[in-house]
Amino acid sequence: MPLRPARCYRRIKGPPYTRQEYIHGAPYVQIPKFDMGNPSLVARDGFTMVAQLISETAGQIRVQALEAARQIVYKYLSTKVGDANYYFRLAVYPHHVLRENKMLAMAGADRLQEGMRLAFGSPAGRAARVERGQVIMYLEFKPEHLPHIKEALRRARSKLPLPMRVVIGPKNANKAASS
Repeated sequence: MPLRPARCYRRIKGPPYTRQEYIHGAPYVQIPKFDMGNPSLVARDGFTMVAQLISETAGQIRVQALEAARQIVYKYLSTKVGDANYYFRLAVYPHHVLRENKMLAMAGADRLQEGMRLAFGSPAGRAARVERGQVIMYLEFKPEHLPHIKEALRRARSKLPLPMRVVIGPKNANKAASS
């Protein structure tokens, strides 16, 4: 069965559905890595700039969109900047399990469906619930790579269903603000 469009899932409706011990058949998270680039702390001390992709509205982002955005950032930066010259972190995790009440939509299927009776739905995917102002992606880098970082985050922003903004600043100012 094909995927439904992102507009079907981007709004938050109801409480989160996350209790894995009660959800049988919940799909696995299809994101292999959350930290990319150069994660060593010694190398990260040399990175003086920080770029963040921040959500402007609350909503849900499906795991397929997160993976597409992660891949586009990683592929672009590894070819243009090199893996040793940045640290990239996907800052959200898709805990929420999406449900679908699958309906048959073909000729003669009217006798095979149950319609709205017990329409709770079966697990069909995963999504990350994000709030307004929450960081989706986080990058540490050197100032000479700023144009490539902006381009990578611009490309990632086009893969996500919610409006996003890019915030770039010095690394030390960010640490002082979060403390």
